[in-house]
Amino acid sequence: MMESSIQLLIVDDSEPFRVGLRALIKATADMALAGEAENGRDAIAFAERLQPDVILMDLHMPDVNGIEATRQIVQTSPHIAILVLTMVDDDDSLFAAMQAGARGYLLKGAAKSEVLRAIRDVAAGAAIFSPAIASRMMSYFSQIRPSLATAFPELTEREQEILQLMARHLTNAEIARELHLSPKTVRNYTSNIFAKLQVADRAEAIIRARDAGLHE
Repeated sequence: MMESSIQLLIVDDSEPFRVGLRALIKATADMALAGEAENGRDAIAFAERLQPDVILMDLHMPDVNGIEATRQIVQTSPHIAILVLTMVDDDDSLFAAMQAGARGYLLKGAAKSEVLRAIRDVAAGAAIFSPAIASRMMSYFSQIRPSLATAFPELTEREQEILQLMARHLTNAEIARELHLSPKTVRNYTSNIFAKLQVADRAEAIIRARDAGLHE
């Protein structure tokens, strides 16, 4: 095993799927299998003990689902990159996984080369989505941005995005994880938002956003 190998934890309740991933990882020179879990509860414990570089996380599992497992792992070990690998492709699951702190979202039908590339990219700090998922995310954000831009033209695109997340009651730390920014950068953005909207605090900013038609 090379010291530079990406250490991976597989989390999936399907034994055949774990076997396939195990074979793929073992056949890849720059990756190594740190462990396997078949439910979210074990995933949380194994992540804390093994400290892998990347976790391949299924969503629908017994005991604790993948979204809750992702949330707990990111809270205790934010340096671990979580790549969701699932059959579930609905918008609610996608955005819940991203809000929980996952760095990528792929469907199980993805090509092996796409999975390997995604593992390397999230291990390096990037956010990764399959082309279909990325297209849906772009469509979602394109729908919310015009109303934000019309209501608050003084805000930059990034400030509008942060205001949207504030209106969903995300904390600065959660916004930082969601957008892959440092907490200090998010604090600077929120201060700019307060100044531009001429509000005293977060609560007033959220009220302004909702009065403008922005919903959770």
